[in-house]
Amino acid sequence: MLKALFHLVGAIQFFYGCYYDYSYVRIPSTATSVTPFGGKFKYLTYLNAMLQTVYFTVALMNDVFGSNESTSSNKPLIRRCKDILFSALAFPLSLFVGITFWGIYAVDRELILPKMMDEFFPTWLNHVMHSNIVIFTVIELATSFRMYPRRKVGLSILTTFMLFYVIWIHVIYFKTGSWVYPILSVLNWPIRIFFYLFSLSLVFGLYILGESLNKSIWAKEVESTVKSGKKKAK
Repeated sequence: MLKALFHLVGAIQFFYGCYYDYSYVRIPSTATSVTPFGGKFKYLTYLNAMLQTVYFTVALMNDVFGSNESTSSNKPLIRRCKDILFSALAFPLSLFVGITFWGIYAVDRELILPKMMDEFFPTWLNHVMHSNIVIFTVIELATSFRMYPRRKVGLSILTTFMLFYVIWIHVIYFKTGSWVYPILSVLNWPIRIFFYLFSLSLVFGLYILGESLNKSIWAKEVESTVKSGKKKAK
């Protein structure tokens, strides 16, 4: 019941954050140079919050209709979807968004969330989108076992997502002449490419971190599942 309650709180929180941001956060065009093209869906923060809403909803549905058994030999589809969604996207993207946002914010907040936006983007929403995503994801890692997919599968899903997002922000730039994030406007192309490669390396590292932590925290469950899989294969 506690696990289901946690997943319910997570789903409601991130859903409301997305809803409030989409419905009530309106930044006048005169207050920022960012183009309205793409709406909220041009921000990785917003896409990640949507992803967290989906993940915690799936996790809640698994609590009710699926199975949380750690060594189940025949996991239901919803449980397999939950495990892959968390491993390949929810965990690495949440940490990536949190680390990059607060890291850039600490250096120069004008490059990521200009001070003039405080009037339109409330502090509580900022923490839902950039702080709570990390807190809830780390708690989820520590309290719910999942079996990570093969690394090449997980990294392929993550790479596909990141490449599509990079393509998307460049479509916006070449269509409007405006970068989604102010930091990109102060970088020349060589440094910008290095920034992309660094970001991709960072998110890959966070995927491997999640995999390693999961294997360490849930060592007995991972070993039992592997053994069960080998016996079934025989």
